[in-house]
Amino acid sequence: MQSSTAEQCVKVSLAERSYDIVIKAGLLHEIGGRLRGIGCSGKVAVITNPVVGRLYGKAALRSLKAAGYQVAVILVPDGERAKTLRWTAAILNRLAKERFERGSFVVALGGGVVGDLAGFAAALFVRGIPFVQVPTTLVSQVDSSVGGKTGVNHALGKNLIGAFHQPRLVLIDPTTLGTLPTREWVAGLAEVIKYGMIEDAEFFTYIERHMKELLAMEPSRVVHIVTRSCQIKASVVMEDERESDRRRVLNYGHTVGHALESLGGYRKLIHGEAVAIGMVQEASLARHLGLCSQALVGRQRSLVRAAGLPDTLPVARFSELWGAMQHDKKMAGGRLHCVLPVQVGRVTIVPIERPAVKEWFSNLGREARS
Repeated sequence: MQSSTAEQCVKVSLAERSYDIVIKAGLLHEIGGRLRGIGCSGKVAVITNPVVGRLYGKAALRSLKAAGYQVAVILVPDGERAKTLRWTAAILNRLAKERFERGSFVVALGGGVVGDLAGFAAALFVRGIPFVQVPTTLVSQVDSSVGGKTGVNHALGKNLIGAFHQPRLVLIDPTTLGTLPTREWVAGLAEVIKYGMIEDAEFFTYIERHMKELLAMEPSRVVHIVTRSCQIKASVVMEDERESDRRRVLNYGHTVGHALESLGGYRKLIHGEAVAIGMVQEASLARHLGLCSQALVGRQRSLVRAAGLPDTLPVARFSELWGAMQHDKKMAGGRLHCVLPVQVGRVTIVPIERPAVKEWFSNLGREARS
């Protein structure tokens, strides 16, 4: 994907943890200079996977070395199988062997898995070293690279082990999206749709109107959805950095979505696909609870389908779904708190009980479950 769009900058203001999200075509070739610009010094560990490394590793290394950095490259497997304590330990071992110090830092070059894993390792090593996000997928550019959530999966649930560790800088080069497999690009649109539903009705309408151009990766449309998504994410994070209240709205679609990922062993559905199903099903649950209209459910489902995303539950038994949902991080006081839509652009957070969810599940038609 080619783009000549001028540089965009979104600020995340968190006192001494503040940082910029910079969006610009070709930014991958400026990593070294950008890091010098924020005062990063010492050794650099570039954490990536073999796929991204082949595509963009040389450009990143060239830029870093030209800026005078001593660089170590650490490869982790592609996909969710890398988000484990085992691979966290492998990164920490490598940092120790390379004699990294508190003045050293980490660059996460890749998608959400790489960013979460690299950030978590950076949070742990000598009680925390700086890291920089260089996201290369749509999901990571619009969501996971911003906000400081880092961590790994557990067999019983997604992202159960982690830490809040804000990046020093987020560098987004939209041209990297041009090499994404179609499935990954489409999956990323789920997080974009989420932002419209939780915060910005006009943005939701924009996505509806321009879905064809987005599926064709029209550069100006892509830059707009990345920038607007980052603006919404940044505003929510600035209000509630550690998810004590307001930030929980970002989990719309994720209560059901994370459960589906866990049930599939993190292999059957990729994150955005699970979130897409989660958004539609959580809207349906909201309708069952009397929180929103059937028209909203239909509009949510239609947009998900227009993007080419799945929307039906691949779960035959309620006990499976509810059991997986019990391991959600949003459990509090033994109750599951779920983000549910009220209208386009506004959601609410409500505790949900097993009987009500079971009744909703039982009332779903065969088409909605299979």
